[in-house]
Order: sequence, then C-alpha cells, then structure tokens
Amino acid sequence: MHTVEHSYTSMPEPLQCTGRMDSRELRFSRAMVFAVEEINNSSYLLPGVTLGYQVHDSCASVPMAVKVAFQLANGLDPMFDTGEQCSGSATVTAIVGESGSTPTISMLRITGPFGIPQVSHSSTCACLSDKKQYPTFFRTIPSDQFQAAALAHLIRHFGWTWIGAVRSDSDYGNNGMAAFLQAAQEEGICVEYSEAFYRTNPLSRVQRVADVIRSSTARVVVAFVASGDMRILLEEMDRLPSPPRQWIGSESWVTDPDMLRFGLCAGAIGFGIQRSVIPGLRDFLLDLSLQKVSNSPLLTEFWEGAFGCRLGIGNSTGVGVEEKVCDDSEDIQHLQAPYTDTSQLRVTNMVYKAVYAIAHAIHSIVCEERENSSVNCDNNLNVKPTQVLERLRTMNFSRNGYQVSFDANGDPVATYELVNWQIRESGKMEFVTVGRYDASMPPDQRFHMEREITWVKNSTQVPVSVCSDSCPPGTRKAVQKGKPVCCYDCIPCSEGEISNNTDSSDCLICPKEYWPNAERDRCILKPVEFLSFHEVLGIILTAFSVGGACLAIATATVFYRHRTSAIVRANNSELSFLLLFSLALCFLCSLTFIGRPSEWSCMLRHTAFGITFVLCISCVLGKTIVVLMAFRATLPASNVMKWFGPPQQRLTVVSFTFVQALICTLWLVLSPPFPIKNLTTYKEKIILECDVGSAIGFWAVLGYIGLLSLLCFVLAFLARKLPDNFNEAKFITFSMLIFCAVWITFIPAYVSSPGKFTVAVEIFAIITSSFGLFFLLFVPKCFIILFRPEKNTKKHLMEKTSNDTRY
Repeated sequence: MHTVEHSYTSMPEPLQCTGRMDSRELRFSRAMVFAVEEINNSSYLLPGVTLGYQVHDSCASVPMAVKVAFQLANGLDPMFDTGEQCSGSATVTAIVGESGSTPTISMLRITGPFGIPQVSHSSTCACLSDKKQYPTFFRTIPSDQFQAAALAHLIRHFGWTWIGAVRSDSDYGNNGMAAFLQAAQEEGICVEYSEAFYRTNPLSRVQRVADVIRSSTARVVVAFVASGDMRILLEEMDRLPSPPRQWIGSESWVTDPDMLRFGLCAGAIGFGIQRSVIPGLRDFLLDLSLQKVSNSPLLTEFWEGAFGCRLGIGNSTGVGVEEKVCDDSEDIQHLQAPYTDTSQLRVTNMVYKAVYAIAHAIHSIVCEERENSSVNCDNNLNVKPTQVLERLRTMNFSRNGYQVSFDANGDPVATYELVNWQIRESGKMEFVTVGRYDASMPPDQRFHMEREITWVKNSTQVPVSVCSDSCPPGTRKAVQKGKPVCCYDCIPCSEGEISNNTDSSDCLICPKEYWPNAERDRCILKPVEFLSFHEVLGIILTAFSVGGACLAIATATVFYRHRTSAIVRANNSELSFLLLFSLALCFLCSLTFIGRPSEWSCMLRHTAFGITFVLCISCVLGKTIVVLMAFRATLPASNVMKWFGPPQQRLTVVSFTFVQALICTLWLVLSPPFPIKNLTTYKEKIILECDVGSAIGFWAVLGYIGLLSLLCFVLAFLARKLPDNFNEAKFITFSMLIFCAVWITFIPAYVSSPGKFTVAVEIFAIITSSFGLFFLLFVPKCFIILFRPEKNTKKHLMEKTSNDTRY
C-alpha cells in the first residue's frame, strides 16, 4: 500500500496500492468471476437468479482491507458492471476472501457484527477456528493446525531433530509457527532459532534473518511465511552465497509458481492444497480482449505490466510501463505468468468452491424443488446475510468431484499433497507431488509417500540435520548443560544396565539373573559358576581326595597283612583300622563338595564331613587315651586298663560320633542346608553354592570337631614324653597341632573367599588335615613295617622301653 506522511492541514489522500501486481492473486479473483458466471448460466443452481459481485484489491494490507470491509458492510460506492439493478439493499450477502489471515481477521471484526458470512480461500490461521471470536467465518482451505501437525510429522519422519524456523510476523505466521512448535516439541524436535519478519520491516531486519539462516548449524529450515514475505527473504538470501539449506515450506509459498525462480530452494518440500481441474477456466482466463481489459482497472494494470505497453493515457496506470501503445498484437496465449499457469490449480479451486458454497446456501433459501424435479426460485426474495450464514453451517455438496462441507469450526476436511521442487532435465524447476496427508485417517495412516524426493543440491540422499549424532544401543543420552534436549552426549550405560534402542534417554536394568553383553545392548543369562569336576581346580582336588583315600586303603591293606607284627599290635590295631577307614571317608567326603549343588548334595556334604571327621578324631582321641592309660597300667597295683579295653574303646568312639550325628540330625530337621544362587558376590555371574541353612547348626558341627581336636591335642601333649614304644603320642600331638592350625586358618579364609573358592578352601582344609593325620600317624609305621622289619619285633620294642625307663 502506498503510504504518505499526513500534514493534518489538508484532507488525506485516498488509500492506494503500489508496486507490482501479484498475477496469481488476479487469477484467484478471475476464478471467482468465472464461478459466478458459470452459476448464472446454470439451469439447476439458482435458475433465473443472477448473482452480482464486486472485486476489490486490498494490496494484502490491513488498512485497505478495513476500508473495503466498511464499504461492503454499509453499501457505499456500489459497482455494477452490467448496469442492472439488484433487488434489495446494496449490502453484500457474503464475502469471498481474504487471501491473508491478518486482513481477514480485520475484516471479520467489522463485518462479523452484521452477520455477513465470509468464506476464505486462503486464510489458514488456526485462530480463525474460534467461533466465539469469528462466528461468521468459513474457509475451504484447511486450518494451519492440521498443516503444523503434518509438518512436524514430516520432519520427524525424515529424522530431523535440529531445525531452524522463520515466520511472517503476522497472525498467519505467528499462529502457524506456534502450532508447529508445539507439535514439534511433542515429536522431540528442537529449534535452533525462530525468527520473524514482515514485508514492511526495514531491510536490515530481513538481512538479520538471512544472516541467522546462513550462520546456523541446522541444515533444515521451516518457513511458515506468507508468499509476499517469502519473496523478499529469498531475494535477500540470493544476494550473498549461502550454505545449502533444505527448505520446508508452508502452503502459502511452497506451491506459488512465482517462487520457482529462486534456485536456492531447489529440493524444497512442503504441504500444498490438492491439485484440481476446473473445466473451462483456462479458456476463460485467456479470453481477454482489449475491450474487456480496458473496462477493468485491475486487468488494465495486469495487461500493461505483462506486455510493457499502455492501453491509453486515460486508462494507463503509469507505473513502470513503457510508452508503447497496446495495439492488439499482444498474445496472451503465449504469456508465461502465474495468471496463465493452470497446471497447478490448488488455491484457485478453493476460490471456486467458496463461490459455489455461497451459491448453494442462497439456492437453499430462494429455491425449492417441485414434484417433477424442476426447480423454482423466487428472484424477488430479499436474502439476508444471516440466512446465508445459517445455511453455510450445514452445507454439504460436491462439485467437479470435490466435496465441500464445513465442520463446527467452519473448517473443511484437511487433505494435503506433499510437494517437492524438482529440477527437470530441461533445467526448469517445477512442482512434483511425492506424497499425501489426510487428517481424517487414523494417526498411523495419515501420511504416505508415493514417489522419491529430490533433496537440496539435487541429491537423492536424505540430508542430515541433528545437533548431536544418534546414540547407538548400549549408550544413553545426557543433555548438554544449557542446550536444548536434542544436543546431548552419548554416555555408556552403567554396569548392569543396557539400552537396546537408538537414542535411548535411559538405560534399563537387567533382571537379577541376567547381565549385559559386551556391547550393553541386550541382557544375557549370567554364566553359572560352581566348582566342577571338569575344571583344573576341581580335577586337582579330586585327584588329591581320591589319592588320599587310596593311600588310606593301601595302608589298611599293609596293616592287615602285618596285623600280627609287633608294631601293629602295639598300636591298637582295631582303632588303627577304624581310623584308616574314617580317614578314607574324610578324603572321599570332599568329593561331595565338587559338582553342581543340589538339595541332597548340600545336606550330604556338611553332615558327611561333620560325622566322618568326628569319627576320625574320636579314633585318635581313643588311641591317645589308650596310650596314657597304658603307661599308668605299668605302675604297681594299677588295674586301670580294665576300664579301657576294646569294648570301652568302641563305646567311646561310638559315643563321640553319636553326639555329632545328633547335632547333624537336628540341623537337617530344623533348618537344613540348601542350594542357592549367589547373585551378590559377582555381579556378572551366578555362583551356585550351598547355604548352610542354620548358621548355628553349621558352627555347632565345626565347634564340636574343634572341641574334640583340642581335647585330643591336650592329652597327646601330656603323653609326648612317654617311653619310646608309646611315642605315637608325639605324632598325635603334631597331627593335632597341624589339624587345629589348618582349621583355625580355615575360618577367615572361608569367610573371605569368594564364590567357588569358598568350597575350594573347605575341601583344601579337609584334605590337608586328613593328610596331616595320615602322614604323622601311619607313614612312620608303614616305613618300619616295609623297610625296617628288624625293628618290628617285640624284643626291640621292649629294649627301647627298658632303656627309656632307665634313662
């Protein structure tokens, strides 16, 4: 709009439009005229009724739109090209327009109180769906609320999480961008910058927006910009070289043919209104003679600007035209302009449908169908705007295969085409439909692709626009301080946690019996560990255990073959055989600690160990007592040996063993040992082990063994200086010393050893203490029996005893 400074000393000049005409908008107005004339010639829609119209140029300016709104509402300055008078007042019945949301809002503030319905073909601001503020507004183009959701869905579909945003500083841009940013946030999309400008802003403001786009790291730019504003921005972007950017456009500019001249937007995509076909429109648009052109100021301005000539001094606009006079040689058939381009009829069809919606509303008021299917219309009926308003709310019809209806908010069903700017082999850029979006479908079926997209720089590879690269499975996102959530570091999952998805916000804790694999992207069963017969440690312990048992059996065999020899008879052969038997059992009971724990093995290993060791210690204790009593029996008048004969020795061994058996029985009945999975010692593996059940029972068994061992050690220590034929007490002393030392050191080692080594320590203690008893008590005797037979005589033993006594 032409602006002047008012001096307030004279009447202000009338508002005027200036600058270059938007021939695309002229095509919209001519489509309205075409629809009106088509209806006036129709035999089924408003037959006998003629629709009149007025066309006004608002220059996309709010003041001009307000002026026109007042004029339409109060009936001033009527314009009738045909010269015919219309019935009723000059107040309009309905308004088609405006193209911009902000001028539309301004008009509605004025015409709304009068109940004049306004049907827009291009005002997409979601704010206009508010029926409390704009009860008279309808539109044939979908609301930006749907477009914003579709754009956010589109951006997320291609994996862009780091974008830039520019918008028109108007109701259209601000409301559309607000809806988009909300939808983008729900989709997890971050915005590096959000800039606003308007075509009337100083050039420095537009330059600043262009500089922000050039210097940004986001490679994708979402532009919710009106067509006129976008033209100014792209001209500024074209002035200086700029890094390639993938443009995502709103419907307002992404389907505007005039924008195709900007090569920097090659590969742009955006949602546009569905293409349509309006039969006869192209012929109507091109059917312009000099006479028709000269009768319309708008057509005159278009003609002079398109062909660079003037129609005459009186009719010329005088704006940027040469002095050449138009001589009817101009051929509009070959004119390349948005006005003549009907290959992409999108918004034009919205104008066409808006006119037909108003016509159908009027038809339902003034016409009625008779029984013979003929239509009778009362052309003298005064139609009020409020009547048309009420009929529009329930309007539902189809025209040229396109459905026309309005919901409770005055909005149509939202359907879009995904438009891609592609460069053809000829070098010409054009719109190509590559997908569709239908808001009436379920959320997962609304968007689908139909063709391959050509991206920025004519690439077929989807551009990448992220603040941070995706975090692979096994890591989680850690937001960088002071930055949006899309800017993050990839942190490996903590011990015991996994993430099996890309860009996981949190890691998941594996179940108790599972552990992360090396990549920490899935949980795997923890390896089960126990002391096995197949591993090296198990084989070694098994060998020592079986070897010890074999040695005990071999020694028993030697003793049995030499059972009549002096040394065997002198050392209580019955207890010796019983001791060898119990030692063999002690060696063999360690085998119950090896292998996979089960309920029976857990109960058997501890009870067998406890009973066999008590049997062994009882035999040693019996031999020690016999040694002491035998020395006392050599004293005069002593008959003590009658109390420690073989029956008494057997009873002693049985009694001591019975007590341990009773302790074990109570232990097994009240709280027996049982197998458990130890998940705490090692986090990455499961230790199969036996829980003692009752700690009291376990330590009672060990304590009883320790008590007998201590008693045996004390008695043997007292008998250590007896004559040589009784020197077995010395070996018993040393054996009990070793036995006690082993089991005293066993306690801290047992408590502190982890996992299967706890069992290994227990087996080692059993085998070591058993070997200590075996070597000290039987190896010296076997050596004499096998290698020193001359010392294995009663005479030799008596001489040694006699010599020791004299000493």
